[in-house]
Amino acid sequence: MAPYNSLTFTARRSEAVLVAPAKPTPYELKPLSDIDDQRGLRFYRSGILFCRINPAHSDLDPAAITKRALAEALVYYYPLAGRLRAGPGDKLIVECTGEGAVFVEANADVRLDDFGPALSPPIPCSDQLLCEPESASSDVVDRPLVYFQLTRLSCGGIIFGIQVCHCMADAVGVMQFAMAIVEMAAGAAEPSIPPVWAREILNARSPPCVTHPHPEYEEVPDPTKDRISPADVLAHRPFFFGEKEMSALRRQAPAYLRGTCSRFDMIAAYVWRCRTIALGYDPEDEVRIQFVVNARGKRNPMLPFGFYGNAFAFTVASSTAGELCRKPFSYALELVAAAKARSAADDHLQSVADLMVLKGRPRFAMARTYLVSDLTKMGMEDLDFGWGTVVYGGPATAMLATFHIPAYSAEGERGILVPVRLPEFAMERFVAEMERGLVTKEEEEEESQVMKVCSHL
Repeated sequence: MAPYNSLTFTARRSEAVLVAPAKPTPYELKPLSDIDDQRGLRFYRSGILFCRINPAHSDLDPAAITKRALAEALVYYYPLAGRLRAGPGDKLIVECTGEGAVFVEANADVRLDDFGPALSPPIPCSDQLLCEPESASSDVVDRPLVYFQLTRLSCGGIIFGIQVCHCMADAVGVMQFAMAIVEMAAGAAEPSIPPVWAREILNARSPPCVTHPHPEYEEVPDPTKDRISPADVLAHRPFFFGEKEMSALRRQAPAYLRGTCSRFDMIAAYVWRCRTIALGYDPEDEVRIQFVVNARGKRNPMLPFGFYGNAFAFTVASSTAGELCRKPFSYALELVAAAKARSAADDHLQSVADLMVLKGRPRFAMARTYLVSDLTKMGMEDLDFGWGTVVYGGPATAMLATFHIPAYSAEGERGILVPVRLPEFAMERFVAEMERGLVTKEEEEEESQVMKVCSHL
């Protein structure tokens, strides 16, 4: 749990250029779905890849190869080469103009190893590695939809920073697009997963009919009574969950959930409870955890393979801070499991689309809410250019949200890394609470024996 890396450097950027599709593409107007264009998704989602170049391929020009691969991928993902326009009722429509994506080359006098042994968001100096400033909201109309920066390092390594308008794709969709670029860079003739638009599947019904509660779009009482905000100076710590930590959580889980709840459920519930204790909310304050549930693979609606739009629903579990802190971890886990089950109901995502139309595409609420997303199945670290090895693939920044990221411990154990950002006053309490609840059965028995011995002295 080393402190946040204090590395600083300045990248020397070339002039930005537009990379158009390598072949002519259709001119079309393509409306986004009613899930895509909600206001809470109107920003640019970032991803970043750290790549160690194989010495046998040191004579290659990664920038030229990547620029060509991007142009070829945009032939298939041609809506990403267009621009968003605002239609009636603020409905977002893609004008497929073929103008292209922004591409920037850069150089930085820094080595891959300078970023430290365990990369996690926020990546040091991410503002030097991405074309555009990171923000939880931004103007997405009449702008390029994709920004790509390739930064050469003094050690020969490469960092790829990509930003995609979230209205156009969720994490799975961005990963699918990135995979197409990598496949083209490695010499493929076409993407292995043909992209599918099909946004009309996730439009509101006619007439719209909200059939499920959606508390994620409703503020908690007294939302100004929060203990953390984006303006705070935040401490950063990554926490690793390996088999030891997971065994400790499984022992504390209710028997009926041990065989069904996921690693994400257990870690998210545990961190939510520890975070709430650390922030010191008033006992009567409502606190929440919010996460996303992927709709791919569900029967209703059935989305086609290759769909790269937004296909998820936010879901929320809530409790008073007093109950969450006073009751054991099992209570938090039961709340998370119940929220996840509710969002898996048939037509739940359709109900969200209906709400968007009826309520003017509201933003999801954030006050006193722990935002977390599971990226362990994205596979960014497995991308293979054929001439380099990815040593980190994931988000560039964390802001107030956090992620579950696949990682290795210093001892080589594969597990999950959870970067946490909190005000300094809360981080020390958070660390203590995290450690207190992750003792193993053997450690508990050993402590019990010590207490017995001490009681007889």
